[in-house]
Amino acid sequence: MRDRNSIDDDPSGPRFGDAERRNAEALITMALAEDLGDRGDATTETVIPARAEGSARVVARAPGVLAGLPVVGLLLDRFEMKEGWRPLKVDGDRVEAGEVVAVIEGAFPSILTLERTALNFLQRLCGVATLTARFVEAVEGTATQVCDTRKTTPGWRLLEKYAVRRGGGVNHRVGLYDAILIKDNHLAWLESEGSGDPIPRAIAAARAGSPAEMYVEVEVDTLEQLDSALASGPDAILVDNFSIEDLAEAVRRRDQVDPKIELEASGGVTLQTIGAMARAGVDRISVGALTHSAVALDLALDVEIGA
Repeated sequence: MRDRNSIDDDPSGPRFGDAERRNAEALITMALAEDLGDRGDATTETVIPARAEGSARVVARAPGVLAGLPVVGLLLDRFEMKEGWRPLKVDGDRVEAGEVVAVIEGAFPSILTLERTALNFLQRLCGVATLTARFVEAVEGTATQVCDTRKTTPGWRLLEKYAVRRGGGVNHRVGLYDAILIKDNHLAWLESEGSGDPIPRAIAAARAGSPAEMYVEVEVDTLEQLDSALASGPDAILVDNFSIEDLAEAVRRRDQVDPKIELEASGGVTLQTIGAMARAGVDRISVGALTHSAVALDLALDVEIGA
């Protein structure tokens, strides 16, 4: 049976890897194009002398978890300011309100021009990491992992999944291409087109039609469907919108049949409910809110004028 971690976009851990770098570079190009257009920074270019030097501090205005500092480093490369970029923290660090996260030194016009783009990246990714950390804290003391979903901002998926890892969560599949997840709509179509239980048919078709290493998961809505899935041998079963009592029963039945089959819970997951769901004994809980409902962390760029 395939290890679920092998479907992570970065199974080695939370590092900022080549895939994240490529995603960041593409987004930086788009961000600068939409902000600068064909003219550039009209305000700074007409008001601030090109020779002006200065520095700025990236300051946290609220407590949270950092993510996105490497993206800002790549942004500064575009302005030939790599030598002036001095992070004082690393992604994954917790910060309190008032803490200085990083310092930028060099051409003052460039600092002004890149300010909003840098903060947009940092605030968004720190927000995802911070919310993820809150969910992870809510399951502390259990063996349950908090994982993300595909409910990401279009174009930002790898960076947002990176931020989830920095907040202590784990990644589900990256996209439709790297794992099989048979959902209720797939099963509904199979049921309408043939007789008999669609769950074993779907799992058998998935196994037959994909590489041997492809991870196969199936979604179920009832304990009866769970029993059918357990008998069909997927790598994992997604139990959707189960009560806490049914989650515990699902774990008991899974343990009796095959403890290696992972159980993932979803549906109605909030900071108030996730602890009880985890204590029911599921292996992981998927939370779309990590990426679709994260609030930007309040960060600011405080400038210091030089000679």
